[in-house]
Amino acid sequence: MGNCFVSLSKVRRISNVLLASALIGLLWGCASRPTNVLLPVADTSPSSSKVEMLVATTRSRSSNPAQMYTGERGLTPSFAEITVSIPPASVRKVGEVAWPKKLPSNPATDFAVVRAEEITRETAKGWLSASVRKSPDHSVLVFIHGFNNRFEDAVYRFAQIAKDTDTQSVPILVTWPSRGSALAYGYDRESTNYTRNALELLFQYLARDPEIKEVSILAHSMGNWLALEGLRQMAIRNGGLPAKFKNVMLAAPDVDVDVFRTQIADMGKQHPQFTLFVSQDDRALKVSRRVWGDIPRLGSIDPEQTPYKEELAGNNITVIDLTKVKSGDPLHHGKFAESPQVVQLIGARIAGGQTLTDNRIGLGDTIIHATTGVAAAAGSAAGLVIAAPVAAVDQNSRENLGNHIGALTGSRTGQKSNPSSKDCAVSSRTIKDCKR
Repeated sequence: MGNCFVSLSKVRRISNVLLASALIGLLWGCASRPTNVLLPVADTSPSSSKVEMLVATTRSRSSNPAQMYTGERGLTPSFAEITVSIPPASVRKVGEVAWPKKLPSNPATDFAVVRAEEITRETAKGWLSASVRKSPDHSVLVFIHGFNNRFEDAVYRFAQIAKDTDTQSVPILVTWPSRGSALAYGYDRESTNYTRNALELLFQYLARDPEIKEVSILAHSMGNWLALEGLRQMAIRNGGLPAKFKNVMLAAPDVDVDVFRTQIADMGKQHPQFTLFVSQDDRALKVSRRVWGDIPRLGSIDPEQTPYKEELAGNNITVIDLTKVKSGDPLHHGKFAESPQVVQLIGARIAGGQTLTDNRIGLGDTIIHATTGVAAAAGSAAGLVIAAPVAAVDQNSRENLGNHIGALTGSRTGQKSNPSSKDCAVSSRTIKDCKR
């Protein structure tokens, strides 16, 4: 780590620009959707579908039952059972999360939680065993969300995926401590490392359970780093991966391509069938590439170029190129979940072990909303400059922007600062020991 010296006046000028962006964003935020939507409501819509899921999380518990879990790190893994009601097709498009416009949620028109209960580890094992016995093929689907996701974001997105893929597998949501802010990229990345051991323990349990015949894994964005590290760690410990781990689907992976080579090698030749979803127009991964030293991110490579084409073929990795899929998402980072064609392809992969191809993905496909934000190095002036445009449109970024600026200038607005988390110590003249 080198030292960097930035004049305090320059930091103040940056802060003024960022604050102006945040103020503009507040005008956009008047129509923002409600938060803390997980308080159960009565199941009043017989035509709505229900998705029951098991949740395993390393997040800390919230005192607010409508939030359930925060973006901070829990001391031990926690478990929950959640049932999400999804409105009928007449009011919702495939790929869309119908967020409530006001609370309480209306199951006839909105995604709504009709059951949410924190449970013990032993109760979670019993829930899983009973659910697997009811599954036609005794399979499970593990979903690991990406960067910039609150707990409720992960719950509703996975419910949408489970419904729209028409999976018969038992849904297991693995949710790690993300602060749900585009300005908390560094914290989120370290939270995936914090969760790595807990994920491996879950994988080991699924491998040992004789009732579970097949395990599929779907990861998005930064969640791919966690998924790959959990699999790699398990393979090293066990001398390989179990045959029941059939499918691993990597959607827009925010993973260094060089590191991915070593992760795959460490898993051995008998690894699961990997399916990689890439898009060369993924703007979030372009920013992430700059943050990580200009090394290409796995989710934005051109799979037809050397050496990627040969390496992917050599490792029997199927690639779905989503570059030609149109997106209403300005970041082009959430195509895997919101395109009707893509979620149906994922469903086919899970259900029948079919090899996926991208020949059914048309140019007219439209994606409405993205679930994750642009990568940014939180706590540094450069990171805040990168994140400023996102703060104008992202509600969570606006809420946290003042605190991140305060960390640079030595004053905090809102939450009290945590001295151990500061990246830069501010003096009257310079910022010293600023981490690059």
